Order: sequence, then C-alpha cells, then structure tokens
Amino acid sequence: MVLSVVRTSSPAEAAPVSLVRHTMIQTQRLLLRWSRNPVALLETLIIPCLLLFMLDIVVGNQIEKFAGTNALYGSVPMVAIVGALSGAVAGGVMLGRERDAGLLARFWVLPVHRASGLISRILAEGCRILAGTIVVILMGYLLGFRFQQGWLAALAFVGVPVLFGLAFATMVTAVAVFTAKATLVEGITILSSLLMFFSTGFVPLIAYPQWIQPVVRNQPMSVAVDAMKALALGGPTAHPLTLTVVWSVALIAIFATPAVIGYRRASRR
Repeated sequence: MVLSVVRTSSPAEAAPVSLVRHTMIQTQRLLLRWSRNPVALLETLIIPCLLLFMLDIVVGNQIEKFAGTNALYGSVPMVAIVGALSGAVAGGVMLGRERDAGLLARFWVLPVHRASGLISRILAEGCRILAGTIVVILMGYLLGFRFQQGWLAALAFVGVPVLFGLAFATMVTAVAVFTAKATLVEGITILSSLLMFFSTGFVPLIAYPQWIQPVVRNQPMSVAVDAMKALALGGPTAHPLTLTVVWSVALIAIFATPAVIGYRRASRR
C-alpha cells in the first residue's frame, strides 16, 4: 500500500537563508554521488572524449576536405552537447532510483526547505555540464581546436551547452518523476542519438539529402552547434544563437511545471 506523506513546513525551514543553505548541501551531495558513480563519469567525461577522438581520426580529414574548415569546429560543439544530454539521462535514471528507494520521501519529512531538492538538482546539472564541456574543450585543444574570436566569445561558447543541457535535463526530470520505468528515461538516449547523427556537427549540411536539410538545419542540436562554431571560428552568430535560446526556453516552459509537480508528488509518496 502506498501512503502519502503530509507535513507542513515551519517558518524557519521556509526562510530564504534555509533555502540557500539546504540547496548548497544537497548540491554537494549530488555532485559527490555523481563523482563516485562510474556510469555518470563515463557518460559525462570519458565517453565524450573518446567520441571526439574517434570522430577526428575516422572522419576528420574527409570533412575538412569536403567543407574546407577543420572538422573540430563542428565536432567539439556537438560532442560537448551530446555529453550534456547523456549526463542528463544518467541523472534522470539516478533520480528514479532515489524515488524508488524512498530517499525523496525521507527528505520530504525532514526539516529541509521544500524547494531545495529540485533547485539543487538544477545547480548540480549545471556544474556537471560545465565540467564536461571544459573537458571536451581541453581534448579538442589537444587535437587542434582553438578559439579565434576572443575570450568573451569563448565564455559564450561554454554557456551554450549549459543552457541547452539544462533545458534537456528539465525534460528528463519530468519523465523520470512520472514513470516508474528507468527504460523510458534511458530511451531518451535514442532521441539524443538521432539529434547527433542528423546535425550539422556530424557532417556539413550540404552532405545531407536536400529534402531533409531544412529539418537538419533547424533542429535544436544543429542550431546550438552552429552557434558554438560561429563563436569559436567566426561567422553569423545571431540567428543560430537566437534559435538555441528559443529551443531551450521552449523545453523549459513545456516541462518545468510537470517536473515540479512530478517531483513534489514523488517526494510525498
């Protein structure tokens, strides 16, 4: 039998100071747990670097001859975004396990600020994506990738996968708290794989059949890759960056409320 846990928060627990303090503690807990999880480390750090290395060796020279520019300016952004998405899926699986183990319900009845649980996951996801992006960039530097538009553009380059990854993580969180099956969350990996193989970061747009080029050009991963490529190498930035923000805000707007409602419901059962 499943019982709902009902408890009212005291004024001290609901205070802004408590929110900041409890959020920092839970963020540290999540980062520590992820750092000790082999799957999370593989999805966030190791597999993206291996993927980048493999792409550069197998298809890097062919893409450079075909497009006339170093393939790393497309593959580094793509792999950084893929790492963000893969790590979000791993985080969603771990969230489902915490729910099934009753850990979310235990936090709900403890003297902890109610909003700190979900906010801490957002902060932890941002830290994870930032760390993964930096590692991918360092790997790209070893292979020949360079920023050619200054340090402000480089900062914006790093910010794109963080924004897009947090938007994707919002969707994964909404799915994770509403379903009892981890396979459904892991099935989102198929979506991220399709986005990768049909993006301008995998091969140049003109390499795709003409009938599918509009889809490839405007799908979320492609616009994010194009924005990051322009920030690193140069070129039109406003249009792909605007589309990236639009896609990210749309995902957050659609899935934020279900994620909050689902997280609250999962914590009370």
